[in-house]
Formats: sequence, structure tokens, C-alpha cells
Amino acid sequence: MRISKARITNYRSVKDSGWFDVEIAKTILVGPNEAGKTALLRALQQINAPADVPKLDPLRDYPRSAYNDITTGKVDPAKTPVAVAQFALDDEDKASIDGEFVTGDYVFQRNLDNGFAHYIVNAKACPKYTDVKKDLVRLAAHVDGRIGTTAGTDSLRAVMEPLSHETFVFGKGAEALRAWLESQLAHIDEANIDEEKRYDALLEAFTFWDRYQAALTSLRSRLPVIVLFSNYFRVRPLIHLDHLASRIEGNLLDDDQYDYGNKCLLNLLGFSARELSNLGKAEQPAATDADGLRGYRDQLDKRSYQLNAASVRLTNEIKRVWNPNPARAEADRLRVTADGQYLKVVVEDDLGVEIELDQRSEGFQWLVSFFIVFFSETNGAHKNAILLLDEPGLSLHALKQRDFRETVSRLAADNQTIYSTHSPFLVGPDELDIVRVVEMTDRKIGTKVHSTVTADDPAALLPLQEALGYDLAQSLFAQQRNLILEGLTDLWYLEATADLLRAAGVVDLNQKIALIPANKASKVVYYATILHAHSLKVAALLDSDAAGDQAAKQDVLVSTLGAKRILRTKDIYTGEVATPEIEDVLRETLIAVAESALGWDVKSKAKSQRSRPIIDIFASEISEFSKYKLSKAYVRWTRDNEASALGADELAMWKKLLEFINSALK
Repeated sequence: MRISKARITNYRSVKDSGWFDVEIAKTILVGPNEAGKTALLRALQQINAPADVPKLDPLRDYPRSAYNDITTGKVDPAKTPVAVAQFALDDEDKASIDGEFVTGDYVFQRNLDNGFAHYIVNAKACPKYTDVKKDLVRLAAHVDGRIGTTAGTDSLRAVMEPLSHETFVFGKGAEALRAWLESQLAHIDEANIDEEKRYDALLEAFTFWDRYQAALTSLRSRLPVIVLFSNYFRVRPLIHLDHLASRIEGNLLDDDQYDYGNKCLLNLLGFSARELSNLGKAEQPAATDADGLRGYRDQLDKRSYQLNAASVRLTNEIKRVWNPNPARAEADRLRVTADGQYLKVVVEDDLGVEIELDQRSEGFQWLVSFFIVFFSETNGAHKNAILLLDEPGLSLHALKQRDFRETVSRLAADNQTIYSTHSPFLVGPDELDIVRVVEMTDRKIGTKVHSTVTADDPAALLPLQEALGYDLAQSLFAQQRNLILEGLTDLWYLEATADLLRAAGVVDLNQKIALIPANKASKVVYYATILHAHSLKVAALLDSDAAGDQAAKQDVLVSTLGAKRILRTKDIYTGEVATPEIEDVLRETLIAVAESALGWDVKSKAKSQRSRPIIDIFASEISEFSKYKLSKAYVRWTRDNEASALGADELAMWKKLLEFINSALK
């Protein structure tokens, strides 16, 4: 199972983050310093943290400004939620529970006292007493009519009377009703199909709670371990075993700033510090002591084999996701060795020379430490673990951070990953739909998370702006063919729909065409002029609204591109809107996507105003309307659907548009 959305409350700077969506693979948290990104990750880990992670502490973790509410009894930690996560079930999860619950999502809530609550949403609900009362009365009347008494009705009334104040059929009330029902079975006319069905339906209702609890128990046992990795969790290249063992036994360990990575390394190796230390102190028995020599050799071999196995595992995993130099990546091997009282982590290079870990790059050290903590904390169950990375790759060069972004994507294929970052190089220009903006504009309000690319604090959006700016600067002169678009949402619609039509074999948008968003129609001319001056092929796609018309009529743009390379949405549009925008070319699909994904219902208004641009309808009917939200919802929709899911008219218009673009830039 993987998290589909989450909410953090009552934790340090986070009073209520609000619900925010979590992507099935990779989710990125961006925001300025002190916005609360680390607090969000730490709280989320408490859903199902590894065993040795410190539990929630009301004194340390409840918002300090409101701590008096706890001391005065106004707030009960046992009833105070900190982290709530809604999980989408995979096939194995569904196979472990009763079929009536497989359509639902599993919700797990961790409270401030470290207790929990959990439930299933969007599945069959527990029946209420009002749902079964009529059938019970009718069944009792049927039985009484057959045997000529009122015993069934009287006994039912006695059972129901103390239950009138309860809402759901569960617990002792359900047990009492089930017992009454089973006592009536012998009096039911087996030839009466309706009464037989009524009996079976009631029995199913009275046992629903037991099936529901069994499903919850199964799903809780399948909760993924959530591993939080911070830059501070470093494995040291040289550990003095006796010194570490003494500090562990004397409870003198430093906090996770220093010792956490070392403890995880020992856990991964399967030894305690004292065991490894004692093996380093062991004296070889006399040559005449055959049994002693055999035991001594077995001890040393066990240590050697376990260290070697751990070394091979780490090496293979690191090679899988980290390839700084493909020509020599196979030559580097990570080795964990024991020499007397010292445990060493070294890297063997392509010359066979062993180099201490701390002499390799900071990025490589970070990755080695990450895998050691990851494998240790998940205890072999890492395929179902969720990764939380707090500011990964800070020590990497900017361009290496771009490569590491792909490393995280490969990790996310097996392990859902959420990471926070300030770096624009860890946010891809095609990843804006998986970004969640974290901000705290007022400490009285606390940390908030936005599932859309929006924020009240401009600093929160800076990494996104820098990421787009860098990518745009790199792409401006990288391709011979360039299509300038009015804005970012136009780019998302074009890329996502082109992928659909390419996969379906309808039409293939030339993948050598660079798509460049100009931010607004009035800026298209500037981009066109610069690119044209470098002897590159340039075309522009403009909406047919007032802004697009004004841009298309600029003399500079016309003289630069020529009329054939100024593409307008009205050139391919076949609907009733006089001034169509790119969204109108997806009108019916966007109406359906908006309702199913965002809860925005404009069907009736759109049907009655067919000549009105769909964006105008959304803007007037939906108070929280955002073009970014709508376009992101469409991009997600395209990932789960094929081109055939588009309307026939939409498919024809997009086919024509992509052919026009290819022709203009051939």
C-alpha cells in the first residue's frame, strides 16, 4: 500500500497542514527555511516508524505556544491526532481482506500519546440499527404468525430496547441480536425465499463488525515502514568498537547527529558493538587445542562472512542507482572490514586500492549512509517501505543534483518517496505536478501545505521558478526546432496529450521540438525574436482569445515567424466557442476530469453555454478555481487513460494540431 494523501496537525510548527496529495512514486516538498518541511516529515514518519525511532513526546512535540492546554487538561493527548495518512491498497492488500472492503482506502491516524485509530473509507459502511430494525420487526412478525404467539416480537423488543442509543451495529449489541436471530431460525418457513434472504441479510449485518475488524487488523499488519533519512545520519569510516560498546552500555551515546548511522551499520551487520569488540580481543588457543581452534576459526569466519555479505549487498544497491562514471562504475566496491578493535568502511577503486569512505565525495558518502540506514531500519522489508528524505544531496554539485534527481526516481519505483528540498536542481521542469509547496506566513497559523503550485510567500516558490528558469535557459538554444507556448499549463496539456496520441499510434509529435512556455501571450514575441536571431526554427501556438489575438497581430512577430508559423487554436477547433483557448480543445474531457478529480461540477452550465470558453465557466462557477489545479488533474488523468478515452471531436482536433506543429517545424 502507498500513501495517497496525508495531514499533519498539532506537531511543533504544524498546527494543521491541511490535507495534501501524495504521489504514488515521488513527491517533492519545497519551501523556505523555517517553513516546517522537516517537521512534516518527522510527524509523518510516526505513522509507522522503525522500532528504535523515538516516540512522540507531548512536552517536546506539541506546539509550544499551546502547551498549557495539555497541562490544564483542555487537550487530551490520547484524543489529539498528529499524523493521518490515507493509503491506497495494492492487489496483495486487497487479497488479504474480505471482498466487501477492497474498494476502500485504509486510513491510519497516530495520536500524540502514540496511540492510534484506523478505519476504511470509500467501502461498504457498517450498518446502523435503523438500517436493520424494519427487517427485524418483519422477521419477528413472520415467526410469531407461524407459531401463533408474540414471543418473537417480545424477545426482540427486550434485546433492542437498551440499544436504541447506539448508532452502529457492533459489540455486545450485535452479539445479542445475532443470538436472537439464530434462536428464530428453526421457526422460519424454509419455503419462503424472501424470509430466508431476510435472515441471511440480517446475519451478514450482525457479523459485519467482526469482518471489518479482521480487515483492519490485516491492513495494520501490512503498513509500510516509514524511514526518515536526514543529512546528519552519517556512517563514520572508522569506528573503535570497544569505545562504542562502552558508550552504548553506559547509555552515553550522542544523539542522531553522530551515532545513529553507526548503530544502523551494526544492526545491518547483525552484530552488537560488544560482540565485534570481543572477537577482536579473542586470543588464539594453543595449537594442541583442536576444539578451541575450531571455535576460534568459526567465530572469525562468521564475522568475515557477515561483513562480506553486507558489503556485497550495499555495493549492488549503490551501483543500481548511482553511476557517477559508467566507464568505471563496476570497478568500485564497498567493503566493510574488521581489524582488531576497528570497524572500517572502505571503497576499493579500479586499481584495487582501498580508500576510506571519508575520502570519497560527500555525495557518495551520503548515499552509502542512506542505504545502510535504509536497510537497517526496514529490517529486510524495504520493498514495502516508504522513504522520507530531508534535504537530500545538499553536498552535491548543482549538475550532479540533477543526476541525483533520477536516482531518487529509480528508488521511488520500488519505494514511495517524499523529499524536501531548496534546490531548483532537484525539481525537474516536468515534475511541477508532483510538487507540494510548504509555507508558514504566520506562526499563529503554522505550517501549511499546498497541493497546487501556489503560495502566499514568494520565497516558497523560488526553487520552482529557478528550476524553470534554468531549464528554459538550457533549452532555448539546445534544439533546432522550437515551439513557443503562452504559458506553463499550455505546455502540460500539449505534452500530456501528445504522449497519449503517440502511445496510441495516432500521430507522433516530433520529439526534437523544444516546447518553451513564455509565461504570457505578450512575451511570445521576445522569445521568438531571440531564437530566430540564432537561426533556429521557431513557431508559436497562441490561444484565440483577446490576448492571443493581440500577440498574433504584432508586426515583429509576424515578420519574424511568418503567418504559417503562428498557429492559432481556432485553426483546428471545431466547436461553438468563438474565441477558443487550448482548454476548449479538451472541453468535455476537462469537465469530466474536474468533477471526478476535483469535485468541480459545471456540466449543466457548460451544456447551456456551449459558446462560452470553458475556462470562463470554471472561473465563474468555482470559487477556488485554478488553471494549475485543472491542468495537473488532467496530466494525472492521462497517466491512467488512453487516447481512446478522449472524445471523438477532441481526438480529431488534437491530431490536426499536432500535425500542424510538425508541419510548421519540419
